[in-house]
Amino acid sequence: MKFPQMPYTRPQYDEVSAKLTEILEKFKTAASAEECFAAYKEYDEYNGYLFSMFAIARIRNTLDTNDEFYDKEKTYMDEVSPKLQSVYQAFTQALLDTPFRKDLEAKWGNLLFVNAEMNLKTFSPEIVPDMQEENKLRSEYSKLIASAQIKFDGKTLTLAQLRPYYENPDKAVRVAAIEAASAWYLSNAEKLDGLFDELVQIRTRMAKKLGHDNFVQLGYYRMQRNCYDANLVAKFREGVIKHIVPVAKRLKDEQAKRIGTTTPLKMHDDFFEYPEGNAKPMGTPDEIFAHGKKMYHELSEETAEFIDFMLENELFDVLTRPGKQAGGYCSHIPIYRSPFIFANFNGTSGDIDVLTHEAGHAFAGYLARDIYPSALRRYSMETAEIHSMAMEFFTWPWMEGFFGDQTQKYYYSHLASALTFIPYGTMVDEYQHHIYEKPNMSPKERNQLWLELESKYRPWLNLEGTDFYGQGRRWQSQGHIFSSPFYYIDYCLAQIMALSFWAQNQKNPSDAWAKYRRLLGFAGTKTFVELIEDAGLPSPFVPNNLKDVADAAVEWLDKQ
Repeated sequence: MKFPQMPYTRPQYDEVSAKLTEILEKFKTAASAEECFAAYKEYDEYNGYLFSMFAIARIRNTLDTNDEFYDKEKTYMDEVSPKLQSVYQAFTQALLDTPFRKDLEAKWGNLLFVNAEMNLKTFSPEIVPDMQEENKLRSEYSKLIASAQIKFDGKTLTLAQLRPYYENPDKAVRVAAIEAASAWYLSNAEKLDGLFDELVQIRTRMAKKLGHDNFVQLGYYRMQRNCYDANLVAKFREGVIKHIVPVAKRLKDEQAKRIGTTTPLKMHDDFFEYPEGNAKPMGTPDEIFAHGKKMYHELSEETAEFIDFMLENELFDVLTRPGKQAGGYCSHIPIYRSPFIFANFNGTSGDIDVLTHEAGHAFAGYLARDIYPSALRRYSMETAEIHSMAMEFFTWPWMEGFFGDQTQKYYYSHLASALTFIPYGTMVDEYQHHIYEKPNMSPKERNQLWLELESKYRPWLNLEGTDFYGQGRRWQSQGHIFSSPFYYIDYCLAQIMALSFWAQNQKNPSDAWAKYRRLLGFAGTKTFVELIEDAGLPSPFVPNNLKDVADAAVEWLDKQ
């Protein structure tokens, strides 16, 4: 079904709660394994309907944050979702306690139960009001960012529409664009400080109610960290500082020489990679999608089927417009077995990432749509980001159709930026650990912490000044810090895996694709560590592996 035609009906809390409770009783009183399986199937299907209704409403709310109907639906969901957790948690407990657990494990494996045990540690009824308030504040942040109306170049622009000016060959334009964005953020600085402080206090309060010293462990449970802990992530960060930061610094030094300056770079030069301008895609959005369709038809039979399904059912919304939420994402609508891709085209190479990165997420979801139970379709986020980031590299052979004579420049920038991103993403993670370990920091202390981490992870930048960046407020534009604490390290772990797939693809494309396709096929039936072992990928928690991955990429870059 085409997305605009998908019907939405608000799931009424009383009806939903009663229905879930009824199914729960069937599950708890099952007299045989067959009855237990049947009750779980009913629960799974009903939950798929609820998830689909919530997904449709959320997507339509992000498409136009000014739409009053879906704004009210989003507010309703923010209030109701935490209340439903009591029933969901009761079902999770029943799943763990059922006398037919061995029968279920024999059929579905043990990971479903490992994740269920972890999920129980994230909730108790007393934190429902806190969860509701957290949802409300997340929505406030998204609406605030989407509301930006910035006068620039004779136009009124959103933050996403302003972004291409950061790459303009005219330095004066770049400087003015950075200053315009900085001014908007500074005009909302007090509001952003307040929103974040409330989120930190609420999350800390929830953690303490659940028996934790601070939010860090609860955050890990909520991110379904089922095969590694904060100590291993700390080892990864150490490896990044030792092996990736020096490589990134060298690449930034080379960028500075190309554009006629030196490091440390000012922010208006950090985004600017070539004196004649960064690689930009050719053509209109329709032409870009036409080549994207050709690309996926030639990549494999399965990707051909997938892209036809996406386009025929209007499962993309990529054009930037006032009121549309910033950023990009991929969502899934179970009852229609459909992924949905949301993005904001802005005329940069990032537009092509929509057809590679977000489509990597969507393709993985498309392949997993028939896995049962549905809980095993859902992979942890670092696994999801392998799907997307590796797809960016597997589609390299078709980039000439997007970039023409700028293709080689795109390849270089894409690979180099994969390396320079890792320190930034790792910095975001360390920042959040410090924030939640010391939740009573003042706004000034939080900004100062960010500046200290910038000098540690990105020594190629000059952030002196009193603007948004100079005050150490760059973190306020990173939505994940507000909405999804501890998510951002997933991108960094996955980037190492994607670079490993890239290296394999340089030597043996068919073998690399086969390993990638196998990894996708497991969906959520294996942990992140199990998946990378199965694919023969290097563990990111072994520092020397990071060096090997970086060296392989730099060797290729040096030859260009």
